[in-house]
Amino acid sequence: MSTFKAYRIFNENNKIAGQVTDVTLNDLAPGEVVFQNAYSGVNYKDALAATGAGGKVIRKYPLVGGIDAAGTVISSTDARFKPGDEVICTSYDFGVAHDGGFAQVCRVPADWVVPLPKGLSLLEAMTLGTAGYTAGLAVELLELNGLAPANGKVLVNGATGGVASLAIDMLAGKGYAVTAVTGKDSEHEFLKKLGAQEILARGAIDFGTRPLEKSLWAAAFDSVGGEQLGWLTRTMNQSGLIAAFGNAGGIDLKTNVLPFILRGVRLMGVDSVSTPMPLRRKVWQRLATELKPRHLADIANVISMDDLTAYFDKMLKGSIRGRAVVRLS
Repeated sequence: MSTFKAYRIFNENNKIAGQVTDVTLNDLAPGEVVFQNAYSGVNYKDALAATGAGGKVIRKYPLVGGIDAAGTVISSTDARFKPGDEVICTSYDFGVAHDGGFAQVCRVPADWVVPLPKGLSLLEAMTLGTAGYTAGLAVELLELNGLAPANGKVLVNGATGGVASLAIDMLAGKGYAVTAVTGKDSEHEFLKKLGAQEILARGAIDFGTRPLEKSLWAAAFDSVGGEQLGWLTRTMNQSGLIAAFGNAGGIDLKTNVLPFILRGVRLMGVDSVSTPMPLRRKVWQRLATELKPRHLADIANVISMDDLTAYFDKMLKGSIRGRAVVRLS
C-alpha cells in the first residue's frame, strides 16, 4: 500500500511531541469514508494536543493530529458519499481519539462527514474550520435567543484569535455594531478592517468590583473566560446574551446572581464538538451564504505540515492572529 505524509503525535516517556512521518491507510483509525485531504485548519486545541501543554487532550498514541479537514472522497462504503464528493470533517473524536486532519489522506466515520456547501471552496472551508464553525454556531444560538443588530453593541474579546476574528467579520457583515477587545495594540487596524467599529485595549479596562456595573453590551462573544467573562456578566444590558466558547484567560468564573435575576442576562455555552448533525449542516450552510466572512483571504495564513511545530509554539505564546491553514495536497 502506498504511503503518504501525516503529522503524527507521539508520547515517549511522558514527553509529547509531533513530527511529519510516512503512514499508510492501514495505520489510520477505521471509518467508512476515505478522502484525499486538501487543507486542514489549525486550532488552539491542536497546539495543546501536539505539545501536551493542555494536559490530556489526546486519548491514544500515536495519533495523527488535527481536528479539521476538507477534501475529496476517494472511496466510501456509505451510500451518502461517493468518489469525487467534496467534504468537511471536524469535531467529534477527530484528532483527539481518532486520526485527524494533519494528513494527506483521512479515513473517518460517515456520520462525521458534512458535504461541502455550495459557496465555499475547500480552502475557505478550512480557513473557517472549527473556529469559523464555532463563531457561526454562536451567532445561530444567540439569534435564536433574540439577538438582532438593533439591540445594541456586541463585544468580542480575544479579538485577534481565530474564532473571534471570524466572529467580528460575520457580525459586522450582518450589520452588528462590534466592539473588539485586544491586548495587541499593533492589530487595531486589522480589527477595524474586519469590521470592528470600536477597539478596547485589554489593559485599559476597569473591571470594577460592584455586583452590577454600567450596562454596556447587548451581547458578547467570549473566547477568554476568567476575569473578563465575570466582568461581562456584570456589564450586559437588560436581557443581554453571552456566548462562551474559550478559556484563554482561565477556567474560573467569578460573578454573582444579580446580572441573571435583575437584568435577565443569559450565558450560553457553545459546544462545537457534539452539535447534532441537522444543526451542524444548517450552520455550515449559513457560513457558505449570509454568514460568510468578507475577509477570509486576509484571515488565512497558509502553511505546510513542516511548519506546524513552530506554529504551535507561536500559538501557545499568543503571538498569532487569524487562522493558519495547512496545505496538504
